[in-house]
Amino acid sequence: MSAAHARATLAAPIATLIIAAAAVLRPASPAFADAPRRPLDLATFPRTSLEITHHGADHTSRKYAFEVWIADTPERAEQGLMFVSDLPENMGMVFPVQPPRVETMWMKNTYIELDMLFIATDGRVTKIIARASPMSLQILSSDAPVAAVLELRGGQAARLGLRTGDTVVWKKPAP
Repeated sequence: MSAAHARATLAAPIATLIIAAAAVLRPASPAFADAPRRPLDLATFPRTSLEITHHGADHTSRKYAFEVWIADTPERAEQGLMFVSDLPENMGMVFPVQPPRVETMWMKNTYIELDMLFIATDGRVTKIIARASPMSLQILSSDAPVAAVLELRGGQAARLGLRTGDTVVWKKPAP
């Protein structure tokens, strides 16, 4: 037997073994490949202070302070407040939208009601969706281009008397 033939003879069983191992290690179905990934830890999201200024009909203004997580990457924005079972009244999440565009959201895997405030480039609230239903796949739209979306605990906007035209500012966290 020549050296080349011996290598070829040994290579065939090794190739068969590699193919068999790959078949065992490969997911059995495409559904396995699409299995949900582990949620991101909110502790890894950047946080900052955010302030909403409510402009009263009597020309008075009142300021409300919040601590918010910033959904500043596609992965963070995709998850948002999914899997959160409680949201304190002074907490929320802001989703910067760059460049500004019509933004759509849903409540998939979101266990709590949320208020969504859609914010224009000038910081003014253009639309509020109150008490978005948990676990809903209904598409919730800003209807007009926005620079950010703020999610607060469901009912918080009504408790504070927030309305369109109020202003929102937040500090970009240090890198």
